[in-house]
Amino acid sequence: MPSQVCPIYLCPMKATSLAIVEDDLIVRESLQTLFGENPQFELQAVHGNVEDFLKALETTPQIQPNILLLDIQLPGMSGIAGIPHIKRLRPSTNIVMLTTFEDSESIFAALCAGACSYLSKQTSLVNIRDAVITVSRGGSYMSPSVARKVVEHFSPKPKKESAHLTDRQLDIVRCIVDGLSYKMIADRLDISIDTVRTHIMHVYRALNINSKGELIRKSLEGEV
Repeated sequence: MPSQVCPIYLCPMKATSLAIVEDDLIVRESLQTLFGENPQFELQAVHGNVEDFLKALETTPQIQPNILLLDIQLPGMSGIAGIPHIKRLRPSTNIVMLTTFEDSESIFAALCAGACSYLSKQTSLVNIRDAVITVSRGGSYMSPSVARKVVEHFSPKPKKESAHLTDRQLDIVRCIVDGLSYKMIADRLDISIDTVRTHIMHVYRALNINSKGELIRKSLEGEV
């Protein structure tokens, strides 16, 4: 009796829903071609500014992108400023910044606002596609230059060397941090006010500072 073969039914993978907010026509059309002609993706919305995209989200509930490719420098509201508004309307949308800005301030402003990935526009189209696939699978993606800045930000910073002060000068610094006046320091250390002033002048010179406020700050930061 011939053995029975059970048929295996392969369910096609659901296309990743995608939206693009990009004002540069050449970049926008390149992205539309890249994703619009690929059955892996469902391109739901393409806009040239944040305001039009927000309007589309408010008026068309069917627009539910899993991933948004978002530029920073846009006419009107910037991409970073738009992130909280987008997340309010579509909390589950994964926002991937695609921008020419690679400075630390822009990177961390975008990530703190709610972006999950950050790509330079120097990134090839193939790598942009791979980044979107990575994010759609629950990952995050950073351009190498951006990743380096993130790593450097969280790397341990070398401890600053403390300035070399004498024991007496350190005593006076501690008195100043405690809020004592010159007279009170002189009384506590049993020295004259002129001696206190001389020591403080030498401390300022050693630390390259000009005020009591700077001295207190350096002491609290462990530089004294």
